[in-house]
Amino acid sequence: MTPLPDRLELELVDMAFRGEAVGRFDGRVIFAAYGIPGERVEVELYKRRSRFARGRVVAVHSPAPERVPAPCPYFGDCGGCQWQHIDYPKQLEFKQKVVADQLRRIGHFEDPPVQPVIGMVDPWHYRNHARFSVGYDGRLGFMKLESHHFLGIDYCRIMQEPINDVLRRLQGRVPKLHQVVVRCSLRTGQILVEPRHPAIPWDEAWRDDYLEEELLGHRFRISPPSFFQVNTKPERRDLGWLIKPGWGYPAVGDYSIADILGLLVIKYVDPAGTETVVDAYSGVGTLGVILADKVRRVIGIEESRSAVRDSRYNSQGIPNFEMVEAKTEAVLPTLDIPVDAVILDPPRVGCAPEVMTALLKLSPPKVIYVSCDPATLARDLRILVDGGYRLVEVQPLDMFPQTYHVESVSFLVR
Repeated sequence: MTPLPDRLELELVDMAFRGEAVGRFDGRVIFAAYGIPGERVEVELYKRRSRFARGRVVAVHSPAPERVPAPCPYFGDCGGCQWQHIDYPKQLEFKQKVVADQLRRIGHFEDPPVQPVIGMVDPWHYRNHARFSVGYDGRLGFMKLESHHFLGIDYCRIMQEPINDVLRRLQGRVPKLHQVVVRCSLRTGQILVEPRHPAIPWDEAWRDDYLEEELLGHRFRISPPSFFQVNTKPERRDLGWLIKPGWGYPAVGDYSIADILGLLVIKYVDPAGTETVVDAYSGVGTLGVILADKVRRVIGIEESRSAVRDSRYNSQGIPNFEMVEAKTEAVLPTLDIPVDAVILDPPRVGCAPEVMTALLKLSPPKVIYVSCDPATLARDLRILVDGGYRLVEVQPLDMFPQTYHVESVSFLVR
């Protein structure tokens, strides 16, 4: 096979799982960052293998109609965003296609029921969580794409504005630290900064112990190590197509993508008030707390000690919410009660094989699977379908605009 040159010109024909456009050259697949299918581009290669290569677009000879100027001056150097050069409606189309492609390729679903992606009204300034690296001169920033080199930044267009305000105030003033983490809530107005260090010019309005966030009318305490969804930016929406009158939420209101995720879970559980629901990988108890007043009993399972502490705090006064501190694979096999629905919200690696085995043995009538990784989702959905479940619907949500990442909620019935 002919050695690949440093640069090559090719036609881009598809979009791959990691957000790179795809072309072919001399029998090899070429993954091209910052390309769009339909374009003729020049690609500079940085990784070569026998059957594929990776590179980045350095010149566009025939641009796609969906190509737009990226508004961020760091785009292409910073590794945080991959799709700022793509018109937002097209980003949503690509995400739907990527989820469906993974279900076909890995899950072997011939015609997966993947719905159009629920996007944002304004797909900027949505992230409530930033992990800044610190340069030798005390500047804050991120790491460059595909490298360990530091990139100082002064402003991030996907961070919520309170985080950018903290960035401005700390820029160049925090030497001898490895990282600074900033989290915020637009609904509660709280800002968490860690670590609390003598080098940081501290604002007394900032917190370092926990942050409080609101979701669907419930307030949640989140300790620094605990996970919470990153897109909680409220936007005015009409959700009459989703919300049922008995749920207690207005059809038109200020809802975030994280709110919509919770509403989808309620939709799929379809509570009548008599259900026992298991909330596996329950984190700080978000979904279980939201469901508790609509079902008979909720059993949360979580192994993170900080998240369990938060969950028990967040579920105070909710007598039908029970929290178990353990791995999901240790608890599911021990359940010997009828369960009406199981919610799975695992990390990116998906569910452990023991979880799938125990779930099939438990055999609840409904399974709701929340996933941030279409590949591991496809793997686990195939196991469930082969075990007797029917995949009814996969609803992607754009939790991460301007990136290739996509959240989804899948609904299965026995």
